[in-house]
Amino acid sequence: MPKLSKLLMAGLFPLFWGCSSAPIHYHTLVPEQPGQGAASGVRVEHVSLPPQVDRSQLVVRQGGSGLAILETEWWGANLVDEFQNALQDQLGGPPGAAPRGLLRVEVQRFDSVPGRYALLDATWRLKRAGGQSELSCHTTVQTPAQNSVESLVSAHQANLRQLATAIARAAAGQGRCPVP
Repeated sequence: MPKLSKLLMAGLFPLFWGCSSAPIHYHTLVPEQPGQGAASGVRVEHVSLPPQVDRSQLVVRQGGSGLAILETEWWGANLVDEFQNALQDQLGGPPGAAPRGLLRVEVQRFDSVPGRYALLDATWRLKRAGGQSELSCHTTVQTPAQNSVESLVSAHQANLRQLATAIARAAAGQGRCPVP
């Protein structure tokens, strides 16, 4: 009987060894340094993203038409929540204060292309306080990225920073969409 248990253990050991999984890495769109637009006072009311990328795992483009879900590279939350939190962080504004404007963002493209770039293409609507008309604008930004997940995330953070800057300019009373 002892010989059988040794054989059973010897047979199961490789099976258990093969079951280990790669560690999961978490990433955020909120940059390490706080946003510079603390005076904009815009509240992010709603964000929508393409369903192909709105998930917990990072999604990257492969070739001309392929997508790959990176099973070990995750956002800190679903991408729509990450995006909204990061954008609100960039726009700033004192908590509890009356917002100077309400923002709705519809992202058409949120592309991650390893070794090439991160792209953000969004339409946004800003309704300023005081009954002024709603301003609808379109922003497209692309930042080069190296062939690493960290570089792609940093490029997306830079894209969000550029989007927040454009929104803050519009909220400051220009009355028109910022020119890129």
